[in-house]
Amino acid sequence: MSAPALQTISEEEYLRTEEESPVRREYIWGFVYPVHGEEGPHAQAGATSRHGLICMSIGASLYRPALKAGCRAYQSDMKVRIPQFRGVTYYYPDVVLTCEPIEDDATSIESPCLIVEVLSPSTRNLDRREKLLAYTDLPSLQGYLLVDTATRAARLYTRNGEKWNEDYLEESGVLKLPCVDVELSLDEIYEGVNL
Repeated sequence: MSAPALQTISEEEYLRTEEESPVRREYIWGFVYPVHGEEGPHAQAGATSRHGLICMSIGASLYRPALKAGCRAYQSDMKVRIPQFRGVTYYYPDVVLTCEPIEDDATSIESPCLIVEVLSPSTRNLDRREKLLAYTDLPSLQGYLLVDTATRAARLYTRNGEKWNEDYLEESGVLKLPCVDVELSLDEIYEGVNL
């Protein structure tokens, strides 16, 4: 006897059931996947202290400059809607900044200008491949920052016309994040983290 085929659901069904779901789920071309934490599909409970501290440092550094620029920064609970040739995708970035006008009760955005993913063993390949391609296809995106949790290292992709520049730092240095022109050092990103 064979296993049952995977079933797709509509975007509307995903959005309706996501509100009631006990775990966050990403939606990729009709398929729903629980958000993976550090050790597997633990969803919201899976992140380590290190991951949380790094996300908090980045989010805190962006919060006030974003407000002053008329933008908003969100940490881990705001979905990004990405229309793709095969269908719609919704991802939950670790930190996202948008300057689009949105309602206070919005649960997703469509025009992020900066996305940050903090790498974990279970998500690093997805963040560096599939999400990189999906995010950099968004016309509004000006920067995509990947921050490592195993070493003091960060990689920033910034839009330069139709091309993307890549900056990589290891151990020390400063990155200039687009949209609100925030300079962020590796010391600030990893403050309080034992690495």
